[in-house]
Amino acid sequence: MKHWLWRSMLGLSFAAIALLAVEQRGPKNPPGAPVADDDLRLPNGKSQKDEILKAEHEQNVKDAAQLAELAQQLQQDPEKEDRFVLSMATLKKTEDIEKLARKIRTRLRHN
Repeated sequence: MKHWLWRSMLGLSFAAIALLAVEQRGPKNPPGAPVADDDLRLPNGKSQKDEILKAEHEQNVKDAAQLAELAQQLQQDPEKEDRFVLSMATLKKTEDIEKLARKIRTRLRHN
């Protein structure tokens, strides 16, 4: 019983010391101090991260428009065919659709 009580008091004292040490450190950025900005700035003053995100967004919009166009063409191809066999061009469109979708997904996950 004494060992259990002794261990509990020892554990509580370590917790109290750790709490005091954290409180004494204070905030990492004291008021009035400049905030460290990890984001790089371009020569024109804009944020590099924002510019990259903007370019990726524009590329996603272009790729999505192309993806929609290819999907519409893919939908129309079997209607044009009079045979029950798909052409190589139709198979190529399906591969292009998969590649575009993968590119868009990769860019979206990257952000």
